[in-house]
Amino acid sequence: MSEGKAQHNFMTLQFAAKSENESFARVAVAAFISQMDPNMDELSDLKTVVSEAVTNCIIHGYDSDPDGVVKIEASIDGDMITLCIEDSGHGIEDLEMAKQPLYTSKPELERSGMGFTIMENFMDEFEVVSEPGSGTSIKMKKRIESKKALYN
Repeated sequence: MSEGKAQHNFMTLQFAAKSENESFARVAVAAFISQMDPNMDELSDLKTVVSEAVTNCIIHGYDSDPDGVVKIEASIDGDMITLCIEDSGHGIEDLEMAKQPLYTSKPELERSGMGFTIMENFMDEFEVVSEPGSGTSIKMKKRIESKKALYN
């Protein structure tokens, strides 16, 4: 591929909605993104949003039912990483309320209610689509400012 042209790459990952798979998802996405040569802050931000989104799928989407499936799609287009993390769980009754900082539907689990806020602040683009009874999909994008990403 000639210098300056965008390179497209993608991966799809599915796994059981078990809390022990959250770290696996974070590491798998970080390994995929490493080809873009992100700096430590970019990599840390991406690992954090994956952790937040996957944890939401497990705890809120499936009520910690390990029979649920979490799906991650990641793609690279030039210097842009796109992540889509989804479940087919309960969905969100009131999406606007769920996006409010410090709101949690599971206070008994000592949740901070900052997941959506963190994802939105760490990424360049952030969108949540949810339908009660049909699950939730979180789509996020982040531009990676590394030299390698700019010249692939």
